[in-house]
Amino acid sequence: MSVSPSVETAEDGLPAPRRNFAVAVLLLTLVLVVLDGAIANVALPTIAASFGTDPADTVWVVSSYQLAVLVALLPCGALGETHGPRRVFLIGVAVFTVGSAVCAFAGSLPVLVAARFGQGLGGGAVMALATMNLRHAVPQRLLGTIIGFNAMTVAVSSAAGPGIAGAILAVAHWPWLFAVNLPIGLVILAAGRVLPKTAGTRRSPNRRVLIVDALMFLLFFAGADRMADTPAIGAALIAAAGLCLVAVLRLERGSPAPVVPTDLLAEPAFRLAVIASIACFTAQMLSYVALPFHLQHTLAMSPALAGLYMMPWPAAVTVVAPIAGWLSDRVETAWLCSAGGGLLAVGLAIVGLSPPDPTGTTFLIGTIVAGIGFGLFQTPNNRILLLSAPKARSGAAGAMQGTARLVGQTLGAISMSLVFAAVPLGDAPNVALALAAVGAAIAGAVSLARVRHEAVE
Repeated sequence: MSVSPSVETAEDGLPAPRRNFAVAVLLLTLVLVVLDGAIANVALPTIAASFGTDPADTVWVVSSYQLAVLVALLPCGALGETHGPRRVFLIGVAVFTVGSAVCAFAGSLPVLVAARFGQGLGGGAVMALATMNLRHAVPQRLLGTIIGFNAMTVAVSSAAGPGIAGAILAVAHWPWLFAVNLPIGLVILAAGRVLPKTAGTRRSPNRRVLIVDALMFLLFFAGADRMADTPAIGAALIAAAGLCLVAVLRLERGSPAPVVPTDLLAEPAFRLAVIASIACFTAQMLSYVALPFHLQHTLAMSPALAGLYMMPWPAAVTVVAPIAGWLSDRVETAWLCSAGGGLLAVGLAIVGLSPPDPTGTTFLIGTIVAGIGFGLFQTPNNRILLLSAPKARSGAAGAMQGTARLVGQTLGAISMSLVFAAVPLGDAPNVALALAAVGAAIAGAVSLARVRHEAVE
């Protein structure tokens, strides 16, 4: 599919300065949602001690949030197209904010886990519809640059999350990690009127499809969670999720705007970008789990020093993402994504296949190269996912973008669990990094296959 340039009209984005305020609101919302996902991990030991529960049980504080986001993405994308992206986006912010308040006052672990699930439902609406709101707010000629700033915002928020959590926990109890969301959420809700108001299609999605779609992701997540301990049960649950997907496709046959966007996936550029995204985020999750073990077990670093050595990757993404956005307005995104996937593969191979370097120099070189590659891949790939879809289907495109990321990260987590189960701990990080390099190379190769479907804008 060729993405043709558009002539900027009065309807091609909001006028300045309202456009700038709208982008600021969308970026602030991303900071809110991404930070919340990043800071909860750090608090798990404190939460376990506070409630007197098994630390393993507190993992659901994180998992319930991720599961809810995964469940909410595609339905919220469809609802945004039906009722208007601004309306559903702001409802998502409101649900997230209320969930944060319940988290802050939770008196038991089950209540906290349930509140985190509610937060995740709101976060799923935000992630699904941020790009649709962005596409209506920003002229097409500026989309690549703004998407680059989006990627930079996500990278900075992810990198800053653990540090902010540590700073809060140094002076306050863990509920404040969630209480700080309240004023930010209220500010976003108050400022939400600057977002473009776009009429929805008023075409209600099939309710049976929404139920089966939610069941599909519940089964997929449950299967992924059990793969390491009980592989047979995990595989059965994932197979059941596959049957749910078949049922969804049958129920939506002939629908002009399906919840699972088969209409968009029929376009080669969109389909290949989704496949590449899944492969890239599988590699990212594999490496993000493996790298701390490599630093602490293979290189015998302390946890504090390992944390410092992990920072160059997100720092490189922060620098490269806006540059990649600028380039994606001028160069075919397929070439940029292919180069990004290749650099990510090379960086991970440098870390995983090189002999142990006690100084950590090889590690730093490899992770900086990997960060550059990831930043170079992510922004152009997101851009083609957005612009390959008609404007009216931007909700489905944004939801599919988030779904591809979470599915890839879940597959990476499954792969890492299987590696830990099959390989001695001393060798597991290197095996995982080699697999991650293969995944990144696949992302680059799939992106290269997209060249003939894309025209320079």
